Amino acid sequence: MSEYYEHAVQSAQYIQSRCALAPETGLILGSGLGALSAGMKDAVTIPYSNIPWFPKSSLAGHADCLILGTLEDHPAVVMSGRFHYYEGFTMKEVAYPVYVLKLLGVKNLIITNSCGGINPDFRPGDLMLIRDFINTVADNSLIGANDERFGPRFPDMSEPYDSRLCSLAKKCADAEGIACREGVYALFSGPCYETAAEIRALHVLGADAVGMSTVPETIAANYLGMRVLGICCITNLATGLAREKHTHEEVLRIAGESSERMCRWIRRILPQL
Repeated sequence: MSEYYEHAVQSAQYIQSRCALAPETGLILGSGLGALSAGMKDAVTIPYSNIPWFPKSSLAGHADCLILGTLEDHPAVVMSGRFHYYEGFTMKEVAYPVYVLKLLGVKNLIITNSCGGINPDFRPGDLMLIRDFINTVADNSLIGANDERFGPRFPDMSEPYDSRLCSLAKKCADAEGIACREGVYALFSGPCYETAAEIRALHVLGADAVGMSTVPETIAANYLGMRVLGICCITNLATGLAREKHTHEEVLRIAGESSERMCRWIRRILPQL
């Protein structure tokens, strides 16, 4: 874990050598939701491939770069593209950028994703505020030796998504006239979509939405003492509820159509953090 810490320090130092901005908030953008970074002022873009020790991904819908600048006069750093367990990364590699964001000074982390709706009341295009998560993967981004410079061996997860940020987000959604669902997000390993039987099981467990990201980063951010806000774009109804078979292209299409509302919502939130 000591090596992991030193690698994160080297990554952060490289980023700081390219941009002097001290970001207060980090944003991790899900598939098809990259439009938010387009309006950043004084933006500095750093490809992941240039950052020492950063993972490398080639998934469609992800730009794979770090963007530092201001959004609504709020200093921020945007991860345009994320890493997934199903790509073959370890959970520690998936969560690695969150450690780097912490060393850059990030206090608040906003995580977005595109996912499937399990709640029968949900429809494609809905936006959901995450209240809690279920980890269905038999792995955790904190497994292994602990480095106290990062956080405690046994971090609390009773409020993985900060209640004050959730309340602020709800008020901002109301102010923008954006319908806001709330619910529990379940992590599924992927890369195949879930079976109908798995969706029925997740529904019994209390999940409202299912996706292949977000939870590893949420766990790491809580461990590091960050406040976390999670927002889902429901891009499809889950297996057994949907009338058509799933495709990644359809996920990107619905996410793109919903991105304007997502961007307005987050822009309303940022100045009030």
